[in-house]
Amino acid sequence: MSVDRFIPADHALDLEDLPCTLADLHTAYAGGITPRAVMTALLARLAEIDDPGIFIHLEEAQTLLAEVDALGAFDPARPLWGVPFAVKDNIDVAGMPTTAGCDAFTRYPQADAFAVARLREAGAIPIGKTNLDQFATGLVGTRTPYPVPRNALDPAIVPGGSSSGSAVVVAHGVVPFALGTDTAGSGRVPAALNGIVGLKPTLGAVSAGGVVPACRTLDTISVFARSAEDAYAVCAVMAGYDVADAYARPVRMAPPPAPLPAPRIAVPDHASLRFFGDSLQAESFSATLETLRRRGAAITPIDFGPFHEVAQMLYDGAWVAERYSVIAELMESDPDAIHPVTREVVGKAREMSATDAFRAIYRLAELRRLCAQLMAGFDYLVVPSIPRFYSCADLAADPVAPNSNLGSYTNFVNLLDLCALTIPVARREDGRPGSVTLIGPAGADGRLAAEASRLTQAVTGIAAPAMPPEPADDEMAIAVCGAHMSGLPLNGQLLELGGRFLRESRTAHGYGFHALAGGPPARPGLVRRESGGHAIALEIWALPQTAIGALLAQIPAPLGLGRIALEDGSLVTGFLCESAGLAGAQDISGFGGWRGYLASCQVGDAARA
Repeated sequence: MSVDRFIPADHALDLEDLPCTLADLHTAYAGGITPRAVMTALLARLAEIDDPGIFIHLEEAQTLLAEVDALGAFDPARPLWGVPFAVKDNIDVAGMPTTAGCDAFTRYPQADAFAVARLREAGAIPIGKTNLDQFATGLVGTRTPYPVPRNALDPAIVPGGSSSGSAVVVAHGVVPFALGTDTAGSGRVPAALNGIVGLKPTLGAVSAGGVVPACRTLDTISVFARSAEDAYAVCAVMAGYDVADAYARPVRMAPPPAPLPAPRIAVPDHASLRFFGDSLQAESFSATLETLRRRGAAITPIDFGPFHEVAQMLYDGAWVAERYSVIAELMESDPDAIHPVTREVVGKAREMSATDAFRAIYRLAELRRLCAQLMAGFDYLVVPSIPRFYSCADLAADPVAPNSNLGSYTNFVNLLDLCALTIPVARREDGRPGSVTLIGPAGADGRLAAEASRLTQAVTGIAAPAMPPEPADDEMAIAVCGAHMSGLPLNGQLLELGGRFLRESRTAHGYGFHALAGGPPARPGLVRRESGGHAIALEIWALPQTAIGALLAQIPAPLGLGRIALEDGSLVTGFLCESAGLAGAQDISGFGGWRGYLASCQVGDAARA
């Protein structure tokens, strides 16, 4: 689509000055730049890019300028005030057509999708509807009856799908964020191919109201942005429990925690890594893991075979029938209206039976249990976002196999009810973008954003924005000094209760620290001394106030919650031990904390061996 006719005559902001992050945009507004100038400049940038494949529908310039003028004075209380964004064309925007990449399917919604409405309430302005793999079926971005969007970094490479236009427009710096959808990886693969961030939230956290589904039970709206911080901020705005959405869940989008001091990360072992001959992709992934190790992460290879089996089920199993259910009427009445590759892929559903579906459901349940066991004890997974790059010529020669291969590390995520965040890392030797994806359990969206920020800082050397150091209004700070600390056996209890890491700290001098009698497991006891004592290392976590009762129920005698004095003079609620519980305990105060004591035990065990 040519955008020349959309450019107003009053362009007043240099294209190179067009802000492309939320912070930069709000700084510009606070400094006097107007939303009209930003909107005018982004339309000019689109004309300069001259890619007719990005948008299926771009709103008229005068309509957009009228919307930004209606915002009135700059309102920093609205987190997305004056922020332009693009919307994948299977998500409804009132007044714009929704095609899902198929003219014969076009509808004209009178209301915004639930998520779009929330973004508008926060001050954001949708500028148009972006191109996609038809009916969100594909990971390549070339399965469209419209012009194929050009990859923003290398036009010879596929743009990635199905959210192709949304990823490309963000990668070009036209808008700070764009909405995609993600069933098999459509919010992550295009991000990797275009060198940007792609956030796939926990299923149900963002309402699917007003979205043309691909697989209704597995879909979620996703976010493309230039940073993990922006992607999560946008997701937190549009997330919200929608009683009208049968698949909505009340997922809490708390402020991101601080990065964990020593995250436990699982990665595919050598036997289950897949790069399909792309040695530079393998080298890029290995280099990123080394960066994580240098930053204190403990990395453990695991057998990824079960995850690969789940991934295979999405397009080769009964879930293709779920895609068929969305377009069954069109498939029967006007099959030629559907892209030939989409028709071939979805048409396989005609050969499947209800028996096949139930067998697949049973097998998925078995694999979910197995994958959960493999992930137990780890804070998150790190995988290559894509196994290799494919060119447009590759897709012309074989439109199916490259698409399947691109989903090697993405297809399983929604089937296993996980969340994921794709981020760029150092460029490969050939100049193509490096990328990895962080994957965590449902509800871990904020934790992944924090860990992604730390990795981005390590790779680029650019400091990430400081994470909130204090609890939110609905949280309480809790100090932990033993097995509840990050990376230790009981930390999962805090995570399951919605806890988020805030910072490492130390008590004031005047505390005794003891290894309590009994066990296993070994337990520490922190007590206040009237004289003498030590400063003991601990961690501060934020827990939802509604979870404190559940935490208390998990604490065995002689431990309980009390007030602990920190070295900075402040007080915090934390684990303390009754003095009567010290009978037979070993004084370990001299080790300075539980980690120091555990390290001494390992040294002793090694010496005895």
